[in-house]
Amino acid sequence: MATDPLGGDPPGGDPRPADPPAGDLKLTDLTKRFGPFTAVDGLDLTIPQGAFFALLGASGCGKTTTLRMVAGLEQPTSGQLLLGGRDITRLRPYRRPVNTVFQSYALFPHLSVADNVAFGLRRRGIRDVRPQVEQMLALVQLDGFGPRRPQQLSGGQQQRVALARALINHPQVLLLDEPLGALDLKLRRQMQAELKRIQTEVGITFVHVTHDQEEAMTMADTVAVMNAGRIEQLGPPAQMYEFPATAFVANFLGQSNLLAGEATGRSGDDVLVTAYGSRFTVPAARSRSVDGPVHLGVRPEKLALTRDADAVPAGAQSVTGVVTELAYLGVSTQYQVRTGWGTELSVFSPNSGDGALLPVGADVVAYWQPAHAFLLAREPGAGDQTTPLLDDAVPAS
Repeated sequence: MATDPLGGDPPGGDPRPADPPAGDLKLTDLTKRFGPFTAVDGLDLTIPQGAFFALLGASGCGKTTTLRMVAGLEQPTSGQLLLGGRDITRLRPYRRPVNTVFQSYALFPHLSVADNVAFGLRRRGIRDVRPQVEQMLALVQLDGFGPRRPQQLSGGQQQRVALARALINHPQVLLLDEPLGALDLKLRRQMQAELKRIQTEVGITFVHVTHDQEEAMTMADTVAVMNAGRIEQLGPPAQMYEFPATAFVANFLGQSNLLAGEATGRSGDDVLVTAYGSRFTVPAARSRSVDGPVHLGVRPEKLALTRDADAVPAGAQSVTGVVTELAYLGVSTQYQVRTGWGTELSVFSPNSGDGALLPVGADVVAYWQPAHAFLLAREPGAGDQTTPLLDDAVPAS
């Protein structure tokens, strides 16, 4: 049977059965294989009702496949999907209380904005759609745009129409599949704020799939970083950024300097680390490992630079190096500093107006407070991992 492309009802106006009260979305041992390739590998995940949840990861990690299984556009190889305690694993897409907003918007060019928004209601045989359409257009701040055609709108406005068209069906879960990927940077940031405002206002569960770390951290209450079909770490954005669980998360959610070292046990509240002939400490509360091969991590914005070793604050830890690259970005300057053992560190220096730029070739001391570092387990033989200067591009999904 053909289905409504918006996730609504099948042709003929056959109404979707009444939905039970909304509840948590639970994925239990969810697996999807395409021949010998495992796209999603035994995923266990609970998304609380009313949450703004982000699935973050690079191309091929399984996040879009997961979203398509929730939408009913892909059938799991094994596992179960529950929504509010109701098993929706084998339900057809049009019988799920779920709607999807795609990156391509998928608006009907021959219909007006109002008719696009009303499409799902009319397929269900609802005649008096005008009040709900006007309410949805007001929600997405497009009052008065009803008579226009999609081609008369900007990209951001078209995205709002697609959002209104999905929300008017009152889904229990709204799936967002890279919804801002086609917008320019300024519009994308505006829409991030708008999506968060709308989600807070309507109070339904949003599941947002993205490869953009800024999108995930700006909008989501909870972020899950996916890698190779599994979740590497799950939690509030700030918690994951400040204390990543793995080297992959540390370098995917933001940028990190990861120095290969050896942890030699605890001393009071600290873990002792040796790296390149130097000794460092990391608070035990910020350490994922206390013995054996480790990565000592410091975010670039937590590092500071000085040309005077005597200016390093008491209690700080430091390494010496030479500035090899710099990029002035207005709000900050990003430096690349080559250490004595050959590793390059990324350092973000805020534009506080306190000093001149450090030139390429300058001898410097990079320092940080131990409380700003973190310690991760390291595979034996793995080396330093440092995000290159300005290399914040992430593969498209």
